Amino acid sequence: MKGENPNPSPRSGAAAELLCGVNAKALLDSVDAFLFDCDGVIWKGDKLIDGVSQTLDLLRSKGKKLVFVTNNSTKSRAQYANKFRSLGLSVTQDEIFSSSFAAAMYLKVNHFPPNKKEDGEKRVQLKSSCFFEHDKNVGAVVVGLDPDINYYKLQYGTLCIRENPGCLFIATNCDSVGHMTDLQEWPGAGCMVGAICGSTGREPIVVGKPSTFMMEFLLQKFHMSPSRMCMVGDRLDTDILFGQNAGCKTLLVLSGVTTESILGDSSNSIQPDYYTSKVSDILKLLGE
Repeated sequence: MKGENPNPSPRSGAAAELLCGVNAKALLDSVDAFLFDCDGVIWKGDKLIDGVSQTLDLLRSKGKKLVFVTNNSTKSRAQYANKFRSLGLSVTQDEIFSSSFAAAMYLKVNHFPPNKKEDGEKRVQLKSSCFFEHDKNVGAVVVGLDPDINYYKLQYGTLCIRENPGCLFIATNCDSVGHMTDLQEWPGAGCMVGAICGSTGREPIVVGKPSTFMMEFLLQKFHMSPSRMCMVGDRLDTDILFGQNAGCKTLLVLSGVTTESILGDSSNSIQPDYYTSKVSDILKLLGE
């Protein structure tokens, strides 16, 4: 499996269909698995979006496989399982795939030793005679969402990528913003990735959505056909493109980053198969 830079291949043809009773039933009958983004789809910050729990229960009762695929790299799969549990959702660790997990898997399949992490609490003190030392044996720098980003981390990553022969520059994702809290959007991992791009002149290997790396892993693990899967997300350039790149059906929800005006804007070339206001519309439209 190989990570890759996103290479948009927008859906051509008709504009997205508004989800309704008829096409919601057709969608349900045509897929065996639903892949859900989390931020802006299942929750916002630490607040569960209304109706999500009942909708997931319905889909499970219909025999559908549920998988949760998030670009947010701030938690491990075990930590995400705990978050689901704290919100009253029964989701196992094996059903959760984050971009941090994808980065770890990328390093594993490329035969890297267990992660060696630099102390993120360190700070740099700029003085006239300051010379910054770094580990010349570092073979990969992974950049993801980091609320504690600082100049020390930026310099350390920059030197490893620029000076260590063959050092890989890996991005968990390039999301510009995300719902870190339920009230507003905050800068996403793309801000941190962009800083390292600027200081190194290098483009990263992206392992999160919309890269196909995580999808290839999912297909190998669950032995499912992409044509029998539906990707549900709130972002056109990550979630929907991720599903389209793999050949999945796609459903955009307007409960997160993307608004209906963005979807319908003439400059937008990424059209999902369907769109609706929130996940629980599935429950309502099926009359359950």
